[in-house]
Amino acid sequence: MKDNATAMVLAAFAGDALALGAHWIYDTDQIVATFKRVETYRKPGPNTYHPTKNAGEFTHYGDQMLVLLESIAACRGFDLKHFAALWLAHHQDYTGYIDQATRLTLNNFKDKKTPESAGSKSTDLGGAARMAPLAYAYRNAIDDLVNNARIQTAMTHNHILVTDSATFFGAVVFRVLKGESPVTAIEAITASQFNREPFQTWVKKGIESRTSNTIAAVKRFGQMCEIGAAFPGVIHLVARYEDNLQQALIENVMAGGDSAARGMITGMLLGAFQGIDAIPESWLTQLAAREKIISLLQSGETSV
Repeated sequence: MKDNATAMVLAAFAGDALALGAHWIYDTDQIVATFKRVETYRKPGPNTYHPTKNAGEFTHYGDQMLVLLESIAACRGFDLKHFAALWLAHHQDYTGYIDQATRLTLNNFKDKKTPESAGSKSTDLGGAARMAPLAYAYRNAIDDLVNNARIQTAMTHNHILVTDSATFFGAVVFRVLKGESPVTAIEAITASQFNREPFQTWVKKGIESRTSNTIAAVKRFGQMCEIGAAFPGVIHLVARYEDNLQQALIENVMAGGDSAARGMITGMLLGAFQGIDAIPESWLTQLAAREKIISLLQSGETSV
């Protein structure tokens, strides 16, 4: 299981890195015209949200996921105060994009709010999407995994639907690491813990769409960051490409919009299921922070 846990984290980072070049381009024809098919890491253009980034690096989501991994490695487990301090230090001289949730959270910290109370009310999936390092650290401790996934999410995205989504995906990936298929795990968690709206509808529509073209499905759900659009989009990607991580992450980018957050969760779930061999070797070798990520996973080993 440890190999699949490592693949889970690397695939989450790869999902973000692959999305970098086309991130937040909503016009799917423009993505094709600019990049043809995004099968490799691409450098963003100058008039994008990430002009300071190079191919193989991360969006601001991936950068924050790396901060979370650094904190877990340093503490050999999750510590909210340490994560908050590292997150604040990361943003002092940050040259990447600052989204609204981050900006509001930074302002709340300036107003002397605590890590427990500083989070914005953002409904974006991005806060929950950072959770792969926690799934690695607590892959044998379900309560610690889902509780800490919720807490880390709330530090920046303190909205009930987003924190509940972190709990949902934490519970799902735990079962996947234990050997269940992602769709089986999604259906089981929905039936046992999330048999309520809007999760029932999100899961139902996402799974039912697995026979649909991904661009059409994501456009139907919504390409934006908001959880009501992104959640069923992730379910679609996982259900349609359950046995093909590479195609899932490519088609996710080609569907446009907030492909980075969708890609991180999709990569986490499919990496946990399919293992390291499912990740193209070039995605691993060209991932800018690969060696750092592996070193942090090894130095912060906390699984119980």
